[in-house]
Amino acid sequence: MTPFSCLPSARNTNSPQAFLFRNPHLYVPRHHYHETKLPKKENLVFGPLQVPARPCLPFLSFRNSRLTHPFANISSFADAEGEKGQEDEAKASEEDLPGMAQALNISSSTASAIAIFIAFAALSLPFFMKSLGQGVGLKTKFLSYATLLFGFYMAWNIGANDVANAMGTSVGSGALTLRQAVLTAAILEFSGALLMGTHVTNTMQKGILVADVFQGRGTLLFAGLLSSLAAAGTWLQVASYYGWPVSTTHCIVGSMVGFGLVYGGPGAVFWMSLARVISSWVISPVMGALVSFIVYKCIRRFVYSARNPGQAAAAAAPIAVFLGVTGISFAGFPLSKSFSIALGQALGCGAVGAFIVYNIIRKQLGHLLAKATSSSRSDPEESTTHIKNLGLLSDVAGPKGTQLEIVYGVFGYMQVLSACFMSFAHGGNDVSNAIGPLAAALSILQGGASNTEIIIPNDVLAWGGFGIVAGLMMWGYRVIATIGKKITELTPTRGFAAEFAAASVVLFASKLALPISATHTLVGAVMGVGFARGLNCVRAKTVREIVTSWAVTIPVGASLAVVYTLILTKLLSFIL
Repeated sequence: MTPFSCLPSARNTNSPQAFLFRNPHLYVPRHHYHETKLPKKENLVFGPLQVPARPCLPFLSFRNSRLTHPFANISSFADAEGEKGQEDEAKASEEDLPGMAQALNISSSTASAIAIFIAFAALSLPFFMKSLGQGVGLKTKFLSYATLLFGFYMAWNIGANDVANAMGTSVGSGALTLRQAVLTAAILEFSGALLMGTHVTNTMQKGILVADVFQGRGTLLFAGLLSSLAAAGTWLQVASYYGWPVSTTHCIVGSMVGFGLVYGGPGAVFWMSLARVISSWVISPVMGALVSFIVYKCIRRFVYSARNPGQAAAAAAPIAVFLGVTGISFAGFPLSKSFSIALGQALGCGAVGAFIVYNIIRKQLGHLLAKATSSSRSDPEESTTHIKNLGLLSDVAGPKGTQLEIVYGVFGYMQVLSACFMSFAHGGNDVSNAIGPLAAALSILQGGASNTEIIIPNDVLAWGGFGIVAGLMMWGYRVIATIGKKITELTPTRGFAAEFAAASVVLFASKLALPISATHTLVGAVMGVGFARGLNCVRAKTVREIVTSWAVTIPVGASLAVVYTLILTKLLSFIL
């Protein structure tokens, strides 16, 4: 079998393979299988529960440093006959490549060049930033430089761990290859951080620390903020190494709680805020799992059980886009303070989005829709699904042949759109976890008040965005592998259900001021999709590891912050 065995011939331009060639971000397995059943283990490119000895992406298969399939995704199948020797050769090639090179399908030298460039940029760019301080002493400039590096370290780890919230399910379902996901997320994360990042913040307290307790102790507070960044970054790096998706917000909150409790006493911590954070460990995954369970069951009931599943999917997509864009426009980005005007504008945005998606689907998949309609008339078996009951919890078999290609094609496009939005929004929202304490520390260092709002300049926003992109490029594949593969098997329909549910829960819970974590919600949503297919479709070992990492996030962050603060205060006493 050659690496390009799925490319179409010149005479078969309307074949499913030709469709995949025209749409390289989508991939449908060559061996059709029922949606209700996992593929057989011996037909998979990788074992479903095997964790590689070295940190590499478990769902990429290489042959002479090239991908076995041009459409790399974790749903790919391999022909078992006659390939044992080639697989051994591929395995040997993998061992010679670093993790980033394997994940992005690039050479080892290219991966090294990227890492060196990022390190050089991180060390040199602060010298050209206005936030380094204008007209200040050498000691202050040195400490400002160190502060910017601490903030970059935290942002780097946010990119390595948290960007999987947006791209993990898309890679896992095959809607995007890993390289496409990384490049897309890099652009959108940076744009979101720069364009939507919070310009005015009191993130120094994060609603956790009582600033008045530290009046007159600016050096201690400065050391505590840097220690919180370092502690949160350290734990995020450990979690990313093992592929555990943890909440970056909980990391920074736990670190600041540890610092405040030890160096400011019990009165330095807003305990009610901490209780809300802890409650989100339960609320977030439960809500995510419940909503994704319902969304996926609705897809199976109303799309899979339709007489023509492809047509049903094409009709459902604009409706989902209308609801999603309307909700996002109204709840997340209201265009007016007047309720009626904001609602009308949101409905208009939803209608425009639905119209655009409708035309894209008809243009890209129109030939397959026509083929499915004609084949369903001549061969009813292809579009007929077997339904035991007609309820929401019905056991509905998945579509086959052309119908399956259309359904996966439609939801593949939908998933790419949702992933792009989530990535852009993530860059705008979570960059504050790094640049908020960073800006507060710079303000204290350069003579600002400790209990006032802090203006974050654009160069600091861009600095945080660069850190997120750097972490995503170098280590992002680790947690993406966990979200996309290790919890449960994902397809475009399952991935869309998880992403749509997670985005909806985060959006409306934030609007209602409910304690929520985007990471926990998405993990819960992926689990909910697995539960919808059966309890045995969720890997208990992976879930236990993830939940354990959540539980220890705040204690570990707090402990590290205390130790780091002790070290930094000693160092600052020699410098200042």
